[in-house]
Amino acid sequence: MTSIRPPSRATHARRPSRPSGTGRTVAVLVLMALGALIPLLGPTPALHGTGEAEAPGTGGIALLRTVLFAALSVPLGELLVHRLARSLPGAPPDRPRSWSAYAAAAGLVAALGLASVVATGNLVPGSAADIDVGGLYESRDGRLALLEVNGFLAAWLCATSRRPALQVWPLAAVIVADALRAHPTTEYSPLIGSGLTLVHLTCASLWVGGLLYALRVLRHWRDAEAGPALLGLYARVAAVLLAALTATGLCSSLRRMPADTILEQLTDTAYGRVLLAKVILVAAVAALALWARVRLRRAADPLSACFPARGEVVALGVVVAVSGLLTALPVPIRW
Repeated sequence: MTSIRPPSRATHARRPSRPSGTGRTVAVLVLMALGALIPLLGPTPALHGTGEAEAPGTGGIALLRTVLFAALSVPLGELLVHRLARSLPGAPPDRPRSWSAYAAAAGLVAALGLASVVATGNLVPGSAADIDVGGLYESRDGRLALLEVNGFLAAWLCATSRRPALQVWPLAAVIVADALRAHPTTEYSPLIGSGLTLVHLTCASLWVGGLLYALRVLRHWRDAEAGPALLGLYARVAAVLLAALTATGLCSSLRRMPADTILEQLTDTAYGRVLLAKVILVAAVAALALWARVRLRRAADPLSACFPARGEVVALGVVVAVSGLLTALPVPIRW
């Protein structure tokens, strides 16, 4: 019995090195915050010097779209991690409390806010009398906005029912509606753009929400042996999601900003500036993910990978906020 205690003590002796890992994580997050300074200050700095006018309510719309993206990420990530955990032999059956119902409720509020903007002709309503609810049924954007509202309502009902896994279907409908909304019929090959956005938004939601819930599960399981295995399984899935995100993001950018003008537009347009900040953030997130994967494989304590993973979650939250702002800015399309 006493012969196995020294290794245990040796293991504990290595753990004081974790604060230094925390310090490095903070340093990386500071660098990412600097890279995202322009979009985080709102649309006005991004528009400064571009000659583009700020549309009314851009900040509010960006906030609503950020909430909508986050509301998609939380339940989809939980569904993904539940599926991964079931594939692990010996995994504890208990799970942390689901946040899906709260996320769906927040998404419903955000979708209602965005629908009210569409109902007033894409203007911020000054009062309830300005909102033409019946007009939503008469336009493509209005019908898509209503689909998002109904999708989150159905997702909330499923999340509070005995079969919460059914919420994947209304959430998928919301993603499809948002992908179609982002590419109007007047755009060149709108279905291609919608397909790219569909894959991009799905992968982003699974990556952000999956990592958040995986860390919550690890904290809930504490010292269970299945914890590192779950984190490693998620890391493999995340690598595929990152590859798909990179490919679809690059293709979407090239469609909206022609290759011969992309460098100029990255600095001379509000959309390009925020897109550049998003690229910087995603690159930093990828570096944190790689760091976590290395520690998971090589560190004496595999769960030390949770430190860069927590930094990755925070950084991904900033990416979601920047993405919300990006969708509210004028797109520099030249057809």
